[in-house]
Amino acid sequence: MTTALGEERPAETEPPARDGFGHVLRAEWTKFRSVRSTAWCLLLTVVLTTLLSMLGAAGSSTNVNETPRYQDRFHFVHRPLTGDGVLTARVTGLRAIDPWARAGLLIKRDTRPGSPYAAIMVTRDHGVRMQTGFSTELSGGTAGAPRWLRLVRSGSSITGQHSADGRTWATVGTVSVPALPSRAESGLFVTSPSDRMERRGTSTGTVWVPGVATFTEVSATAGNRPQTGSWKSTDVGGPAQNVDGTIVRGGSAQAGTGFTVRGTGDLRALRPGEGGDDDIVANSLAGVYIGLIAVVALGVLFATSEYKTGLVRTTFAASPRRGRVLAAKGIVLAGAVFAAGLVASLAAFLLSQPLLRSRGYEPPGYPHPSPTDGPVLRAVAGTALFLALMALIALGAGTILRRSAGAIALILGLILVPAIASGLVPIETGRWVTRVTPLAGLAVQRTRERFDTAIDPLPGVAVLCAYVVVVLAAALWSLRRRDV
Repeated sequence: MTTALGEERPAETEPPARDGFGHVLRAEWTKFRSVRSTAWCLLLTVVLTTLLSMLGAAGSSTNVNETPRYQDRFHFVHRPLTGDGVLTARVTGLRAIDPWARAGLLIKRDTRPGSPYAAIMVTRDHGVRMQTGFSTELSGGTAGAPRWLRLVRSGSSITGQHSADGRTWATVGTVSVPALPSRAESGLFVTSPSDRMERRGTSTGTVWVPGVATFTEVSATAGNRPQTGSWKSTDVGGPAQNVDGTIVRGGSAQAGTGFTVRGTGDLRALRPGEGGDDDIVANSLAGVYIGLIAVVALGVLFATSEYKTGLVRTTFAASPRRGRVLAAKGIVLAGAVFAAGLVASLAAFLLSQPLLRSRGYEPPGYPHPSPTDGPVLRAVAGTALFLALMALIALGAGTILRRSAGAIALILGLILVPAIASGLVPIETGRWVTRVTPLAGLAVQRTRERFDTAIDPLPGVAVLCAYVVVVLAAALWSLRRRDV
């Protein structure tokens, strides 16, 4: 256009629409922090997660360090050996479910658990070993059954040997057992550890599967004379008991100079961290189940409150691209919840660990976890990530249903019902319940393998992420097909 002075003036244009994603993100952040319930929900997340974790820690206890730091349960076919002597046998086979099942020769002060001993053995998958005193274990190579074994006693010294053919012998080592009396028990033994756990009613416990070993050409000398005396068969440590109360006894059958021996249990020292099967890192984060309630409520309300007040019409008028609005809401919500969740999980861990230690969760049964340990960092940060992802599911559910009460009940049910059900059904069923529900995301808290482990941390988070994608995709579809 031309002015009165004949000068050209640029034509006036409309200001650009403020529909960029940055603008939408700022608008959603403004709405998020301006609502009073937002701060309360985030604060409740921190408080409830921390307090419930501490209460759980204060209410737990263990006596793992008050019990012997060894396992001494096996089946023993034995007879007395007085003075020096040699015990020889060929282990022709060992059938067992555990790779550390053992079959071999043993000289022991008596048949009471914990008494001094020396033993040489073949294991199912870990070759020849020699042990004494629950403190010394020597390796004799990777060869397994069939294998010749020999123990040679000279005073308090015992030498272990093994051979492929019974003629050429290799020495594993010589150990000293000063507490071994002149008259000791000597013979054949079999162990079979069990890592199989089952649930019977409200009880969870071990199911024992005996290992079976065959021995041939068993011979023994006392001094320079053949050892005499009848063989006895003893379950050292007593027979095992299954979770359903059934007794699992060992046994033996003799045929000439050979034996078939059946037994359960184990013979070894416990390693640091063994003896108890609790995951004290995950236990110190257990309050997340309660903190989750506040997170779910926050996620649902962030979606439904705009429908209740009618603000949603203004939102979509200013930002017609509804996918951007949903994405901006998700980023704002997930970021805020992750930050609050990180504070909550770190506080829960740091405050619960001293309480757990005061209740018996101490080394060597339970080494102290450090916040800088990789698995601990993953568990703490992963708990915050779990809460953020659950908030996104709640946001999607609120967008779809547009009713706060129904959406909150649905999402909490999706977590709490499987969590309760998995503790009431058989263990394998409980594992599948965990694997196929959002509950899988809590696998990120796991820092040790347990009998009821259902899924590894990363696959568990992937399952939860799949739920997030499905729910948010359904929410976006719902937004686009409705008028508002």
